[in-house]
Amino acid sequence: MTEHYDLLILGGGSGGIATANRAAAHGARCALIEKGPLGGACVNVGCVPKKLFWNAAHMHQCAQTARDYGFAPLLGDFDWAAHKRARDTYIARLNSRYHAGLADNGVTVIAGHGRFVDPRTIEVDGGRYQADHIVVATGSRPLVPEVPGAAWGLTSDDFFALAARPRKVAVVGAGYIAVELASLLRALGSEVSLVMRGVHLLATFDPMLREGLTDALTTAGINLLPQRHVAGIDKADDTLSLRYKDGETLCGLDTVLWAVGRIPNTDALGLDKAGITPADNGIIATDPFQNTAVPGLYAIGDLTGRAALTPVAIAAGRRLADRLFGGQPDRRLDYDLIPTVVFSHPPIGSVGLTEPEARDRHGPDAVKVYRTRFAPMTQAFSKEPHRTAMKLVTVGREERVVGLHIIGEAADEMLQGFAVAIKMGATKKDLDDTLAIHPTSAEELVTMR
Repeated sequence: MTEHYDLLILGGGSGGIATANRAAAHGARCALIEKGPLGGACVNVGCVPKKLFWNAAHMHQCAQTARDYGFAPLLGDFDWAAHKRARDTYIARLNSRYHAGLADNGVTVIAGHGRFVDPRTIEVDGGRYQADHIVVATGSRPLVPEVPGAAWGLTSDDFFALAARPRKVAVVGAGYIAVELASLLRALGSEVSLVMRGVHLLATFDPMLREGLTDALTTAGINLLPQRHVAGIDKADDTLSLRYKDGETLCGLDTVLWAVGRIPNTDALGLDKAGITPADNGIIATDPFQNTAVPGLYAIGDLTGRAALTPVAIAAGRRLADRLFGGQPDRRLDYDLIPTVVFSHPPIGSVGLTEPEARDRHGPDAVKVYRTRFAPMTQAFSKEPHRTAMKLVTVGREERVVGLHIIGEAADEMLQGFAVAIKMGATKKDLDDTLAIHPTSAEELVTMR
């Protein structure tokens, strides 16, 4: 017998759970299919454990700053194992909360791997389930390059299973995951090399952010290695060597971390049976309303090739549920002006167009940029203060703000409110007319000249 639902969701990550709960709130009969722990990559091997690690590294840095304020040394060595135990307990509690929340909303959780049988039917461990609407929300996984010895390296997923702090690490990659892992490992005492294929890290971010982070990572003692093309990993006893295509090697490593991108989890879903043909890179194409080419089938999150951020998947899923079951036929996510944060040390906050993007889109004469760089007040007594840099990108005679970029202490917390203002069409004059909160770093964003 095949059980029927109004909505089936493949994938129990943040986006899938948000879609299920919102649809259920509208009265839909929903089931969610997930083979692993609820919460997906973000909760289990991504945003949440990463931020907990970042907090630990940040506390260590604060303890160093405290000395400048007159405190005796505050911290001893970081207990990696104790942190891991506390982190695992915290995440297990989140997994339980997701189960409880779905149950409270009447959502059925089906444990196992789901595959399409046809456009309206999914099979899980021999059981079959049908629905009028099916959402694919299976997320993505770390990419491992096809080079000899690649299996000796770890992915970002594996990183959170480490039982002890690595001594000497090579992080291969230049995106936000790479710089986050590299900077937190260095802050916690590891010797770190960041191996980059290109010239720059964070290639898609504003040049001011790239340059500021490059300086910060170098000052922190991270060995930046640009334009290195990895040919493989060699192992002798317990020691790893990273080999480049030009014959050079990086030796004496105990850990290599792959952070070279992610690929959609779409290859084992039987999408051909549903009539969906993903792109060669696994991405499922959707229109602005999350519709695939097959009526009644939808996709949200990383596997759509749009901004691979947890809040994006959550927002897209909730709006889709509102449209399908909440009587809001025009409801959809606007993918413009998505704020994002890189939890490096120092953190980065960014929303809107970079300066080069603004000049390309609006013309060089239409763009006016405001910048500032300063030492935050918490660094007042530091001999080598960590500096903050900010940039406003404006266009037109009214100087509408189309981009905001911050690197420095509390950039992550400052960005959210300003993202609201920019989404609403704020101009430079609107910011100028807003009274500053003094003394703060955030006041610089409304006092730039």
